[in-house]
Amino acid sequence: MSKRVLIVDDALFMRTMLRDIFVEAGWQVVAEAENGEQAITEYQAYQPDLVTMDLVMPEMGGIDALKVILNDDSAARIVVCSALGQKKMILDAINAGAKDFIVKPFQSVQVLEVVERVVMAF
Repeated sequence: MSKRVLIVDDALFMRTMLRDIFVEAGWQVVAEAENGEQAITEYQAYQPDLVTMDLVMPEMGGIDALKVILNDDSAARIVVCSALGQKKMILDAINAGAKDFIVKPFQSVQVLEVVERVVMAF
Protein backbone atom coordinates (compact mmCIF):
# COMPACT_ATOMS: atom_id res chain seq x y z
CA MET A 1 0.00 0.00 0.00
CA SER A 2 1.51 3.31 -1.07
CA LYS A 3 1.87 6.26 1.25
CA ARG A 4 -0.62 9.08 0.72
CA VAL A 5 0.23 12.78 0.44
CA LEU A 6 -1.67 16.06 0.27
CA ILE A 7 0.21 18.80 -1.62
CA VAL A 8 -0.59 22.39 -0.64
CA ASP A 9 0.82 25.30 -2.66
CA ASP A 10 -0.77 28.26 -4.37
CA ALA A 11 1.50 27.83 -7.42
CA LEU A 12 0.35 25.17 -9.88
CA PHE A 13 3.96 24.83 -11.05
CA MET A 14 5.12 23.85 -7.53
CA ARG A 15 2.23 21.43 -7.03
CA THR A 16 3.07 19.80 -10.36
CA MET A 17 6.76 19.48 -9.45
CA LEU A 18 5.93 17.93 -6.09
CA ARG A 19 3.28 15.65 -7.60
CA ASP A 20 5.82 14.32 -10.12
CA ILE A 21 8.40 13.70 -7.38
CA PHE A 22 5.91 11.83 -5.19
CA VAL A 23 4.34 9.77 -7.97
CA GLU A 24 7.76 8.73 -9.27
CA ALA A 25 8.68 7.64 -5.72
CA GLY A 26 5.55 5.47 -5.45
CA TRP A 27 3.39 7.80 -3.36
CA GLN A 28 -0.31 8.37 -3.96
CA VAL A 29 -1.23 12.05 -4.26
CA VAL A 30 -4.71 12.00 -2.72
CA ALA A 31 -5.40 15.71 -3.16
CA GLU A 32 -3.95 19.12 -3.88
CA ALA A 33 -4.90 22.49 -2.42
CA GLU A 34 -3.98 26.05 -3.36
CA ASN A 35 -4.68 27.74 -0.02
CA GLY A 36 -4.95 26.94 3.67
CA GLU A 37 -8.72 26.65 3.74
CA GLN A 38 -8.67 24.03 0.98
CA ALA A 39 -5.83 22.25 2.79
CA ILE A 40 -7.95 21.84 5.92
CA THR A 41 -10.92 20.53 3.93
CA GLU A 42 -8.77 18.07 1.96
CA TYR A 43 -6.94 16.90 5.08
CA GLN A 44 -10.23 16.16 6.82
CA ALA A 45 -11.53 14.31 3.75
CA TYR A 46 -8.44 12.16 3.07
CA GLN A 47 -6.39 11.95 6.30
CA PRO A 48 -3.12 11.59 4.33
CA ASP A 49 0.10 10.18 5.72
CA LEU A 50 1.87 13.45 4.94
CA VAL A 51 1.14 17.05 3.99
CA THR A 52 3.54 19.37 2.16
CA MET A 53 2.50 22.91 3.07
CA ASP A 54 3.51 26.15 1.42
CA LEU A 55 3.60 29.05 3.86
CA VAL A 56 2.63 32.10 1.82
CA MET A 57 -0.77 31.61 0.17
CA PRO A 58 -3.89 33.69 -0.40
CA GLU A 59 -6.97 33.49 1.85
CA MET A 60 -5.28 31.44 4.61
CA GLY A 61 -1.54 30.95 4.96
CA GLY A 62 0.25 27.72 5.72
CA ILE A 63 0.99 28.39 9.39
CA ASP A 64 -2.67 29.04 10.19
CA ALA A 65 -3.74 25.94 8.25
CA LEU A 66 -1.06 23.88 9.99
CA LYS A 67 -2.37 24.96 13.39
CA VAL A 68 -5.96 24.04 12.52
CA ILE A 69 -4.96 20.64 11.12
CA LEU A 70 -2.78 19.84 14.16
CA ASN A 71 -5.53 20.98 16.50
CA ASP A 72 -7.87 18.45 14.85
CA ASP A 73 -5.21 15.72 14.48
CA SER A 74 -2.13 16.07 16.67
CA ALA A 75 -0.49 13.16 14.81
CA ALA A 76 -0.60 14.95 11.43
CA ARG A 77 2.75 14.96 9.66
CA ILE A 78 3.24 18.30 7.95
CA VAL A 79 6.39 19.38 6.13
CA VAL A 80 6.56 23.04 5.17
CA CYS A 81 7.92 24.17 1.82
CA SER A 82 9.24 27.69 1.76
CA ALA A 83 11.68 29.99 0.00
CA LEU A 84 15.12 30.49 1.51
CA GLY A 85 14.41 34.09 2.54
CA GLN A 86 11.59 33.08 4.89
CA LYS A 87 13.60 31.72 7.83
CA LYS A 88 11.38 33.34 10.47
CA MET A 89 8.27 31.81 8.91
CA ILE A 90 9.94 28.39 8.80
CA LEU A 91 10.82 28.70 12.50
CA ASP A 92 7.26 29.81 13.27
CA ALA A 93 5.95 26.75 11.40
CA ILE A 94 8.30 24.38 13.25
CA ASN A 95 7.26 25.95 16.55
CA ALA A 96 3.61 25.48 15.54
CA GLY A 97 4.20 21.77 14.96
CA ALA A 98 5.59 21.23 11.46
CA LYS A 99 7.79 18.14 11.45
CA ASP A 100 10.43 19.46 9.02
CA PHE A 101 10.92 21.83 6.11
CA ILE A 102 11.99 21.86 2.48
CA VAL A 103 13.61 25.01 1.09
CA LYS A 104 12.58 26.17 -2.39
CA PRO A 105 14.04 25.75 -4.92
CA PHE A 106 14.64 22.08 -4.23
CA GLN A 107 15.90 18.90 -5.85
CA SER A 108 13.72 15.79 -5.84
CA VAL A 109 16.30 13.89 -3.76
CA GLN A 110 16.10 16.59 -1.05
CA VAL A 111 12.31 16.34 -0.93
CA LEU A 112 12.37 12.57 -0.62
CA GLU A 113 15.06 12.60 2.08
CA VAL A 114 13.05 14.98 4.26
CA VAL A 115 9.79 13.15 3.62
CA GLU A 116 11.21 9.70 4.40
CA ARG A 117 12.83 11.02 7.57
CA VAL A 118 9.53 12.48 8.73
CA VAL A 119 7.44 9.43 7.86
CA MET A 120 9.90 7.01 9.46
CA ALA A 121 10.36 9.10 12.63
CA PHE A 122 6.70 9.49 13.55
